Amino acid sequence: MEIQTLAIIVAPIVAVLALLYGAYITRKVLSLPEGSQKMKDVSLAIRQGAGAYLMRQFKTIALFLVVLFAALWLALGSGIALAFLLGAFFSALAGYIGMQVAVRANVRTAEAAKKSLDSALQASFGSGMVNGLLVTGLALLGVSILYVASYFMYSAQGWDMVASQALGVLIGFGFGANLIALFMRVGGGIYTKAADVGADLVGKVEKGIPEDDPRNPATIADNVGDNVGDCAGMGADVFESYAIAMIAAMILGSISGFGLAGVAFPLLVNSVAIVAAVIGAKFVHAKERDNPMNALNMGFLASNVLAGLGFLYLSYVIFNDLRPFAATIVGLAAAQVVAKMTEYYTSYKHAPVRKIAEAARTGAGTNLIAGLGYGMESAVVAALIVVAAIGLGYMALGFYGIALVALGMLATTAFIMAMDSMGPISDNANGIGEMAGIEESARKRLDALDAVGNTTKALTKGFAISSAAIAATALFSTYVKETGLAGINVGLPPVFIGLLIGAALPFLFASITMGAVGRAAFLIVEEVRRQFKDPGIMKGTKKPDYARCVDISTKAAISELLVLAAIVIIVPLVVGFGLGAEALGGFLVGAIVAGQLMAVFMANAGGAWDNAKKYIESGHLGGKGSDTHKAAVVGDTVGDPFKDTAGPALNPMIKILQVIALLIAGLLVGKGFIGV
Repeated sequence: MEIQTLAIIVAPIVAVLALLYGAYITRKVLSLPEGSQKMKDVSLAIRQGAGAYLMRQFKTIALFLVVLFAALWLALGSGIALAFLLGAFFSALAGYIGMQVAVRANVRTAEAAKKSLDSALQASFGSGMVNGLLVTGLALLGVSILYVASYFMYSAQGWDMVASQALGVLIGFGFGANLIALFMRVGGGIYTKAADVGADLVGKVEKGIPEDDPRNPATIADNVGDNVGDCAGMGADVFESYAIAMIAAMILGSISGFGLAGVAFPLLVNSVAIVAAVIGAKFVHAKERDNPMNALNMGFLASNVLAGLGFLYLSYVIFNDLRPFAATIVGLAAAQVVAKMTEYYTSYKHAPVRKIAEAARTGAGTNLIAGLGYGMESAVVAALIVVAAIGLGYMALGFYGIALVALGMLATTAFIMAMDSMGPISDNANGIGEMAGIEESARKRLDALDAVGNTTKALTKGFAISSAAIAATALFSTYVKETGLAGINVGLPPVFIGLLIGAALPFLFASITMGAVGRAAFLIVEEVRRQFKDPGIMKGTKKPDYARCVDISTKAAISELLVLAAIVIIVPLVVGFGLGAEALGGFLVGAIVAGQLMAVFMANAGGAWDNAKKYIESGHLGGKGSDTHKAAVVGDTVGDPFKDTAGPALNPMIKILQVIALLIAGLLVGKGFIGV
């Protein structure tokens, strides 16, 4: 069977099977018991808040999508416009369904913790696996459908026509996925951190009550935020990274002289990797007094080994050459190294976080200084990892090799997303357990899962940022190929101006998102203080108005979205048409470099401050309620929007800039619009 035919048959079949298996896991998880009525009530409040937020978000962005769809139809034709809509729909669907499963799994995880640690792990990780299969299954299905459609519609006109049309619609699909990721990642990040910061500042610092105390009016909003940010937002974010890496590899395989094999290989690689992730998940089992992270590491290792063996076979059969295998293995290895690096800088088992916690003994100022320093240091280390990965990929197969590195790094996305999603599920389960007053043995199991969830969320952020940088580099390589630029001369003033504008854009994005969190947190702090003045709430005899804090966070998250989307669409158009193709290339380089460094710095500094606080809360350096703890809470308050809002917002931003540039690349050099 020809490789072309094999890819056309295998990829969509594997995608559909992944989605069906995800449905099977969903049914299995939802069949688990929910526990007491009080547990159900708390879970229902979280579920209703999360659903209400997403529906309001979708209504806000619907008109924006319709306008863009019409503009793409008129400028680039129906194919690209429809692909844009499909990418947006699949990205939104992945985030929405993943979150809906998560907000139903939290209470079941809490109830399962009464039985055993492994039961709770299976409930939370299994639900997370649904999110992982949705992300990878829908992305592979969407990309393979569009490629198959282009093949059958234009194969009679020759391979060049198939490649041209497929290029256009795949970029359209990536644009839609990117845009939704931007909305959901940024909106979810603003929501979750406004609620979290507001709840911590008044509850922990001013009143000295526990994190998930039911008397705190912002508690439900905080739990809702975990889901809209770390499930729906992260799901859409990684969906577009996964899709973009696949699309970039297919495009570069097509235009770099590798022909049909170069296009088929990425589809088959991701098909094999999904199967490897599903098998790897079978290795995840925890003993009662074991660290659940050990079980996750075992499953992740199994997924990577199986995927690597599959890549070896595909590389030999398709190319009779091991260089494609080498490039994908570099990506797999880079994912492992990034995970270890992130763990070193954000886990309280290691020196950086402990030194940040120690610095809190002399006040919040020194705690902040220490966190900033280690965050900056981690950005340098991450940059070196990305540099090595890109360099090795280019040495293997040129621009196509870079795309294959990104593909390899994102190959086990299904498993990585499962680890990420279990974080908010376990966090919510712990909160439900505390608010419902479940037995101590179950609480200890939930504490263990919650601690692991914090680690996996930090690891996934490092993975998402680094893979975004490599995927963006692959897209930039495609831009260079499409425009025919032999190089970008930064000595030319227009190019240097473009470079500076591109490097400045991540700072503007971070400023807007941080400001949004600050404004919303202020409103929530005032609201929580107002409600705490009621003696009945503090005594626990009167139920707080949770809905008010949910509404404040929702409005704050929605209000900034359209402005941010307009910036990422308009600025590259202005640079490209105003300064030319080479200046736009400089702009893209500046955005990738500054965005990568800043995103890693913010994510790791924020994660380190968070875990420094948790290290103190575990009984070190004075424990909860001490002056050292209060200083660490201030650091965590700054770190929250760093790691969960501003930093992650840069991932979709740097890729959507590349996609916009690709859409207009041909026009800038006189070839006309891409795929037209």
